[in-house]
Amino acid sequence: MTQALLERGERVEIVTRDEGKADAWRRRGARAVVVDVHDTGALRRVFQGGKRLYLLNPPAPPSTDTAREERATLSSILSALEGSGLEKIVAQSTYAAQPGDRIGDLGVLYEMEQALAAQPIPSSILRGAYYMSNWEASLETVMAKRELPSFYPTDMVFPMVAPSNLGEVAARLMTEPLGSSRLVHVEGPERYSPNDVAAAFGAALKTVIRAVEIPRADRVAVLRSMGFSEPAAESFSAMTDAAMRAEIPAPEHAIRGTTSLATYVTQRVQVSH
Repeated sequence: MTQALLERGERVEIVTRDEGKADAWRRRGARAVVVDVHDTGALRRVFQGGKRLYLLNPPAPPSTDTAREERATLSSILSALEGSGLEKIVAQSTYAAQPGDRIGDLGVLYEMEQALAAQPIPSSILRGAYYMSNWEASLETVMAKRELPSFYPTDMVFPMVAPSNLGEVAARLMTEPLGSSRLVHVEGPERYSPNDVAAAFGAALKTVIRAVEIPRADRVAVLRSMGFSEPAAESFSAMTDAAMRAEIPAPEHAIRGTTSLATYVTQRVQVSH
């Protein structure tokens, strides 16, 4: 989203907790400030210097109690909106956002949507499909074992989107006329299954990759081995179940990005090599 706005000649200021990321964006032409998201007063002062806000609640480290941490950062951000003088907000959510306590981002982002609807600043919600980039975490396993681990059934077809396509839509929403508040769903040109992801990796690596479902009973142990805390692992497992139960809008009701899964995976494999 930031890159798309910069390419349009817009003035953009990044708020981050990472000085390295701030420097990287400054080199691209954006302004950047490093702020602790828990410092509500500092956030409000930054917001007061702008007109429109793209709200992305930062993901908590998986080694923490992610649900508790993400609710705390969201609370600080929402409090900072009061008296900020902002004229428009675009907030990033997810397809399967729904009420619930220990269902990962799905519950926290649903609470964000409800809170924004209850405050006076015009706010649009951008619900993105499952990020194609989420599969990149499995690239090392794919290359070593010729297997793609999946928490979802390997033949389950669901919407996915390239982050750049989501960013393009976000940039459009950020530059829309004032007063417009709407809910927008964004996904890729087609819907895919983990089997399709495995096939895309196989084509890019010129080998055969097999998708393998991680049994539900093993999810928490697998996540714990990856560095997740017990609460985070339980939350992620419950989020997977909730996502599979979620009502997904028909494709014709979504904005469709142009980047296919095959194109995205091929590009990422090339970069990794």
